[in-house]
Parts: sequence; C-alpha cells; structure tokens
Amino acid sequence: MTYLWHRKSRKTTSAQPRQLGSATPGIPFEALITIWWRPKRSDHLNLEEQVRHDVTDAARKVAQSLEATDLPAAQDAINAAIGTPTPAKNPHYQLMEVDIQLGLSSASRETLAQRQTDVERVRRLRFLKEQLYDDPALLVLDRIEHHSDRPKGDELEYFQRLSRSLQANDSWWRPLLEQWEQLGEGFSDAEMQRRAMQVILDSLTALRDG
Repeated sequence: MTYLWHRKSRKTTSAQPRQLGSATPGIPFEALITIWWRPKRSDHLNLEEQVRHDVTDAARKVAQSLEATDLPAAQDAINAAIGTPTPAKNPHYQLMEVDIQLGLSSASRETLAQRQTDVERVRRLRFLKEQLYDDPALLVLDRIEHHSDRPKGDELEYFQRLSRSLQANDSWWRPLLEQWEQLGEGFSDAEMQRRAMQVILDSLTALRDG
C-alpha cells in the first residue's frame, strides 16, 4: 500500500490561457494556471484533466466578482481564495499549490483604455460645466485667455444674454420647477395633476393682480 504522502506530486499547467469572466462588463480575464497536486487514487481516468477543470471552475467563480481594472489585486484575490491546500476536499487528489497569472487580451486592453478615457472626459466636462460654463463671467475670461483678440460686440451680447438666462434659471425657474416636482409627487393621475396646476395658475394670477 502506498500512502498519500509517499506518492509523487505532479505539476499541471494550462496549455492555453483560460477565460474567466470578470465584474467589468465585456472584459474577461485571461488566466495561465499552474497546479501542483498529488493523486489519492490511481483508478480515476483523466485525473489531470479533472484537476485542471476543478481549479479553473473555482477560479471562475471568484473572478466574476472582481474588476478587471486592477489585475494585481484580482490575481491576489483568486490565488488567496483557491491556493490553500485542501486535503479532504476531493477524494481523488490533493491540491498542493495553485498559481494563477492573470492578463488581458489586446482587444480587452484597448476597450478598457477607451472606457477609462471616456470616463475621464465625462468627468472633465462635468467639472467645466460646474466651474466654468455655469458662470458667464468665467466663460468670458476663458475666451479672452485662449484668444489674443478682444471679444467682438456680438459675442459680448451673447454672454450677457446667457448670464441673464442662467441667473433667471437659478433664481426663478429652477426653484419653481423643483417645488412643482415635489408637489406633484402627491398626485398620481393626470386629472389630479391638471387640477393642481390650475390651482397654482389661479393663485399666481391672484397674486399678480393684487
């Protein structure tokens, strides 16, 4: 009888990268898997394939909750989750060590880079809107800074109209619409909404007429 610890350990690798779905939509990991293991029973056919399948399946379950934007962290998480030897987990073999190296295909890297570029562009546009375009005075200064010639008369008139429009929106229309939105939450059907609007219009008319 050959005891388990007397049996020679074996090394199994994946000849081709295995795809593991990630938590990043459309961006799978490519995993190179190396496994050191020891057989428990010799009557199991295709035991090496079984070992490779089981480890790949375990890695796939862990990978689906990990983002592909941080490969080192995802690789550590997968190896930590399935790399611990589990003597009694399978009746046919014992895992000794598992090493999984993660990567991304060239197409996935390009897609991920484009997404990150798009996210940064949206972030910059939001920053410019909040810090520049919502303030006409800053918009004029930005125009002067980027052009050596002075703004033309029609440009100044446009900025003045824009300033008045934005100021009116901030001080009058937007607060009114926000209040109407809050008020409308209590009226679910169209008829009640119409009647509520009529009441508001009648009140505004009475207020205007003194």
